[in-house]
Amino acid sequence: MSAEQRIHQIKTYLCEHFQLSQEQIGEMLPSFITTLSTHMQNMERVLGENDLLALGKAGHTMKGALLNLGLSDCAQLALRIEEMGKAGDTMTDYAALVTDLRERISPLFSLA
Repeated sequence: MSAEQRIHQIKTYLCEHFQLSQEQIGEMLPSFITTLSTHMQNMERVLGENDLLALGKAGHTMKGALLNLGLSDCAQLALRIEEMGKAGDTMTDYAALVTDLRERISPLFSLA
């Protein structure tokens, strides 16, 4: 999905679920995207530390941020990272999951 399609998806979600005006969304969206970028960076940092519990917690944080923006497909990836990390699953390819998540949301970061 392109960045423009993601932005449209987010704007529609925020309008429908939080009754925000387009003006309010326009003012808040850069902050939301910056926060999402910070969460992504934290997840990648924790991945490098090989701390599965911390990675699970980072997945949980990311999942919440994604759900708040209506990005449920991306939140499913974060949920998987959360659940597998908190379970201490050493067989999961966390690097692939985190990379997939980054690829899905990173186009948004250029729009912040």
